[in-house]
Amino acid sequence: MSLPKLVATDLDGTLVRADGTVSDYTRDVLEELDRRDVPVVFVTGRPLRWAEEVFPYVGRHGLAVVSNGALVWDVARDAVHLERVIEPALALAVCRAIRDAVPGTTYAVEDLAGIALEPEFVERYAVPEDARRAPLEQLLDRPTLKLLARHEELGPQEFWDLAEVATGGRLVITWSSSTSLLEISGPGVTKASTLALLCDRLGVGAADVIAFGDMPNDLPMLTWAGTSYAMADAHPTVTEAADHVAPGHEEDGVARVLAGVFGL
Repeated sequence: MSLPKLVATDLDGTLVRADGTVSDYTRDVLEELDRRDVPVVFVTGRPLRWAEEVFPYVGRHGLAVVSNGALVWDVARDAVHLERVIEPALALAVCRAIRDAVPGTTYAVEDLAGIALEPEFVERYAVPEDARRAPLEQLLDRPTLKLLARHEELGPQEFWDLAEVATGGRLVITWSSSTSLLEISGPGVTKASTLALLCDRLGVGAADVIAFGDMPNDLPMLTWAGTSYAMADAHPTVTEAADHVAPGHEEDGVARVLAGVFGL
């Protein structure tokens, strides 16, 4: 069996530990793969401002897929490599449809400038001081990378199911949070579809990719890749979809699997 030509890994709950750090062992494994010219691509739902925290580990190839595939960032150049945005009119139509179907839905938007939020949107993490707070119509005054929809009463699965019906396939909905926070991307934009575009440019086929993840937003990537691993504490749907199960993210599961696969 030939060795994988590219590693694709989610961050939170997968490569990164619960305290937000990357262990020395994982760092050493990633550096060795980089020396062997095996690209390790971070494929995350994180916005750019959070993904930048782990860019020192991305290696010489210097590319990362962020915002669930809406953006490919050239780490080496500190510049946009590829954007897959949602146009304002479509974003507004879908947001209105979801809110009509699920009253109490609130929204935030992510773009290269950062996050902007409706006044009622309750963010669980620190919001930059310069983040805009405004009605949805004002937030969607330009193309956006990702929409965030939150509900304070429904569970994640129920919220997702209702929103999917209201959206009617016009945008892609997924989730990766323990709270009822939906992440909404442009038409056909997933971790898998953007990773496929990136791999095509690198001359790497799906069969030569090994991928790791733990939450529903990783499902397209895991089912696309030739070899897939769910983390030991992954969401049940991810465990069911993946080819194998890796040790948990607190046990350096990604690095330990890679060390075995590549004989490090």
